[in-house]
Amino acid sequence: MSDLKAARDAAPLDLLDERLRRGEGPRAALAVIVERIRGGDLGALPIVLGLVVIWTVFQSLNSAFLSSANLVNLLMESVPVGVIALGVVCVLLVGQIDLSVGSVSGLSAALTAVTFVDAGWPMPLAMATAVGTGAAIGWVYAMMVTRLGVPSFVATLAGLLSFLGVQLYLLGDTGAINLPYDSGLVRFAQLTFVPAWFSYVLVVVAAVWLFVTGRALARARRRAGLSARSTPLLVVRSVAVLAGLGFAAWYLNEARGVGWMFVCFVGLVLAAHYALTRTSWGRSLFAVGGNAEAARRAGINVRRTYTTAFVLCSSLAALGGLLAASRLAAANQASGAGDVNLNAIAAAVIGGTSLFGGRGGAFSALLGILVIQSISNGLTLLDLDSSFRFIVTGLVLALAVVLDSAARRSRAAHGMA
Repeated sequence: MSDLKAARDAAPLDLLDERLRRGEGPRAALAVIVERIRGGDLGALPIVLGLVVIWTVFQSLNSAFLSSANLVNLLMESVPVGVIALGVVCVLLVGQIDLSVGSVSGLSAALTAVTFVDAGWPMPLAMATAVGTGAAIGWVYAMMVTRLGVPSFVATLAGLLSFLGVQLYLLGDTGAINLPYDSGLVRFAQLTFVPAWFSYVLVVVAAVWLFVTGRALARARRRAGLSARSTPLLVVRSVAVLAGLGFAAWYLNEARGVGWMFVCFVGLVLAAHYALTRTSWGRSLFAVGGNAEAARRAGINVRRTYTTAFVLCSSLAALGGLLAASRLAAANQASGAGDVNLNAIAAAVIGGTSLFGGRGGAFSALLGILVIQSISNGLTLLDLDSSFRFIVTGLVLALAVVLDSAARRSRAAHGMA
């Protein structure tokens, strides 16, 4: 029974996955992958191809784009909004929306600055207060949606306006509060990088961890009488990850290296990925997003699922606001304003999370924010007006939604919806 339970704890597999895992050879595997794409299961393919195109275009226009120094800056700048986007993914998975993540992040930045700088609180206490406030905001949203029946669009739109006002009130007449450059939070966001040797250790750990967990899952599935990936395939996958991440670490170490803030962001993505694919809570999110009524009849606590999604979203928005303020060493009236809100939502959608609920993943936030930050960084290097950034980002977002809609129709036509 324990083996069967371990196998069931894996992400759900469709019939095509079963055929792919039987080890019918490279040609059969390629045929299955093509069949999956034709069936509307695009996975991360569109976003990976999009990144390749974006990077190729900008590199051809400015040879500094793919330089190690610029890529280090690109990765570090992507973290604050990427953390916010990770929370947005959770809300989108249950078929809801949070339009206030930008205002919540700005409020978090202001609250941290006020308590740490003006009130003299210890930094850990100021950070905990800001993130805790974000969690409380998410709980209020959940109560409005689940208890009062208020649409999440309206509830969070009200929050967007209200918390922006609270942020401006906290900052006062000056409108800005500077964070000390010698504080640990600012050093973490601006100056702390992984030692070169340790970056390679992390790469090896990642490759070994991927192989060990894959092999353990394969053994559990075989003992339960299910198909599983072969050991050679697991070895090839781990070696590919080792080579790719190793080259990336070496190239970034040619400049300042890999920032600890980006490493922590990747750690959050991995933790969220595990929670979404290997826990009952994660399966509940997908089930509720796919069909809330069916999930309720299956015994899932739909209200609790909605609550955890909103709380996690607002908490990560608050954390993203902290990191953004740390990058600037200040909290001001522009914190969380401008395009932060829309970029966070756009990153989740561009990365592959469906606006219709029930499909997506933690890596959507990472891939999506890399696309958005690549566009912003590339246009900045070309010294183009910011209007082009909004236009290009909007077009990419529209394309992502069109692909998602087309994929849904294709899955329905092939009986995979």
